[in-house]
Parts: sequence; structure tokens; C-alpha cells
Amino acid sequence: MKTCPFFGVCGGCKYDFAAPDYHDKKLSEISALPITGAPVWTPPATRRRADFAFADGAFGFYQHRSKNIVKIGACPLLCPEINAIIPRLAALPWGGAGACLVTLCENGIDVAVTSVVPYFSSELKNAVEKLPGVIRFTWGNRTVMQRATPIIDFDGHSVEYPPNAFLQPTVASERAMRDMVVAAAQGCTRVADLFCGLGNFTFALNADGFDIMGAGMKRDLFTHPLTVGMLNQYDCVVMDPPRAGAFAQCRELVNSRVSRVIYVSCNPATWRRDSNILTRGGYKMTTLVPIDQFVGSAHWELFSVFSK
Repeated sequence: MKTCPFFGVCGGCKYDFAAPDYHDKKLSEISALPITGAPVWTPPATRRRADFAFADGAFGFYQHRSKNIVKIGACPLLCPEINAIIPRLAALPWGGAGACLVTLCENGIDVAVTSVVPYFSSELKNAVEKLPGVIRFTWGNRTVMQRATPIIDFDGHSVEYPPNAFLQPTVASERAMRDMVVAAAQGCTRVADLFCGLGNFTFALNADGFDIMGAGMKRDLFTHPLTVGMLNQYDCVVMDPPRAGAFAQCRELVNSRVSRVIYVSCNPATWRRDSNILTRGGYKMTTLVPIDQFVGSAHWELFSVFSK
């Protein structure tokens, strides 16, 4: 394949991941960053979750900068299990409009619908019950069908997957980041995993996890970051915040005794802002490695380490 058949039609990708100059074009997004290591490239056909749209009976991906829906039979970035279910999902008797998050879990496929329409039809419920490979189908906060509790595995640690919960898009990138975080934390005796989600890093590090929703202690780190007194219990802090970054937490960190900060970011703009806070506060950045886990898009994941 020399080009993606949907590139330029579907709005999911800014760059054609199958083109020979893909790496060069994607790297141009972060050319101004002080990269210290070779980029990590995620292979296609491995994406385990996809956010589809539906409206007026149509099901697929949005066109670029449009609410028009592009109907697709399969996406070359997605794992085979999700591609196999797309035609069956597209054929459902959809009502209203909304988003449909499809996630491949360890024991089957989870489908989570978000819509301003609070109800679903009996026809949809009957059709959903016949979907092969789908173990749960939710509409908002209502369960339409459930055969089993979806499970996610983090290097041997199994956790329940709540509807619409955050999850790295591929197992390959998830493992790559976990391996880098574990290696960077070597020698540390007590670790705090902030914005820990379901625990990709938490279990591997035997860390104390903190998040508003996930495997750790419930704490909204945007409004209530760990205080200096709390941080001083740790010699290493791992942070993997949403795109908004970790501004409030970084301001606390620079006044703490934490000697190592491992910062995983999905937004280079907020990473730059937060890294400036850390470096001005006495930390030195020693590692910055980009990870292309959002293949085809303009987005990069950044793995970085700061020490003092």
C-alpha cells in the first residue's frame, strides 16, 4: 500500500501514514523541540480503539473540518477485530446523532455511545444483542447489552475497563511507554503515579496512584494537586496528564524534594509550558523521546525525564 485509500476524504489523519515521506512530515511537527532520542514509531493495523460518529442513519468518520460522515468499510490503522465489526455497527438502526467509541479489550469489544438523545430504540437493542464479538454496549449511562465485564491487561495486571475510560490507542505504544518509564524510575524507592488512569505505570512501578477516575486514589490533580508535604514522601513522580497538562502540579513539584520527574505528555504545547516551570524551578531535562502513537495525526506523545 503506497497510500491510505481514505486519505484526503476521512478527517482522521493529517498525514498519509503509508506515504514514503510520512516520517519526515510527521517529525516536522516537533522540529523545534530538544529531542534526545530516536522516535518510537507505532505500526499500522494495531489501533485498538476508534471514535466513530453517527447521524441520520450514517456511520463512519467525520470529514476534515466537517460534520459530514464518511462511510468506511475498514480503516488500515485499526486492528482486524474492530475492522471486522464496522459493517455490523454501520448497519445498526441508529437514531439521532452522536459518537461511538469502540475499544478492543482482552475479552472482547466494548462499544460506548455518547449522544444528546438520552434513549435508544427497541430495534437497536435487539440488533445489538446479535452483534458478534461485542461484550458490552452502553448508551450514555445506560447499559444496552452486557455479556461480560471488559478487561484490560497491563503486563499481567488485569483491571475492569469502565465505559469511555482513557486508554492508550495501541498495545505497542502502551508497552513502549511503560518500559521507558520503568527504566527511568530505576533506583527510586517510592514513586507517585499522577493522572494514573487505569494503571499502565502504577502496577509496574508498585507506585501510589492518584487520579480523578481510575485505579488510584480519587483526586482531581487539576484543582487539588499533591502538595509539597505530600510530594516529599516520594523520590520519583510519574505524570501522564490529559492534553491540558499538569500546570498546577508542576508548580508544587518545584518546591518539593522530589529528585526525579518522569513526564509523559500527549500535547507538546502544554509539555513545553510545564517543562519551563520545572527547569526554572531547578530541574534539568535529561531525556526527551517522541512517540508516534497517534499514527497519521499531527499529535505526538512525548516521554521526558527531569532530575535535580
